[in-house]
Amino acid sequence: MAEKKSESFTAEEKAAMKQRAKELKANASKEVALKEVLAAFKKMAPADREIGEKLHALVGKVAPQLWAKTWYGMPAYANEDGKVILFYQDAGKFKYRYSTIGFQEHANLDDGAMWASSFAVLKWNSAVEKQVSALIKKAVS
Repeated sequence: MAEKKSESFTAEEKAAMKQRAKELKANASKEVALKEVLAAFKKMAPADREIGEKLHALVGKVAPQLWAKTWYGMPAYANEDGKVILFYQDAGKFKYRYSTIGFQEHANLDDGAMWASSFAVLKWNSAVEKQVSALIKKAVS
């Protein structure tokens, strides 16, 4: 008879559940949620932090109706219903070679039968800012 595997959660899964529970409490208040986002930036490597903070400033400029909150430990921006429109995943989070700006299902980016929903960002510059600005504006339209 084969030995049955344990059905308990892994340490990573338990940590993710604890993080999500903490976020649900913090995200109840927009002010506390913003503090959590700013704290998340401080934990990032300098290059990742720079991209994240530039994105944060851009969202405030082009889509002030979105509010900052953490989402699975990542900075994210939600609509008035609390639905995440976009998020920022720093390269260090999963030891990737690039950071990612991702859009969720409530973002208005639909374009036919297929469209991009996340974008790799190696460095923030004026061209990236222009492209991301257009995506955010479309996402909230």
